[in-house]
Amino acid sequence: MQATTPEGKAVAENQLTGALKSLFAVAENYPELKAPEQFTQLQESLSQTEDSIQNSRRYYNAVVRDLNTKIQSFPHEHYAGMFQLPARQFFEPPTPTANRLP
Repeated sequence: MQATTPEGKAVAENQLTGALKSLFAVAENYPELKAPEQFTQLQESLSQTEDSIQNSRRYYNAVVRDLNTKIQSFPHEHYAGMFQLPARQFFEPPTPTANRLP
């Protein structure tokens, strides 16, 4: 929650996803835990949230790509240099597909 850079947020997201995978692994070992409707709703909600985060990450990366392209093209490169606008980094989690929730 306190991460401010894209890299820090990616690491935090990776840690959260790992914790959630552990929770679901425990649930697989205890069928009586999976049975309650609340847990099923939690799984669905987390899956929808992860999809929303993935869509937001794609949008962010598209905007960063467009900004970096503009910063490097004429005449924008002149103004970017004048105002010291650096190229931005993409938001890329360490393992983007390996952490997909069930």
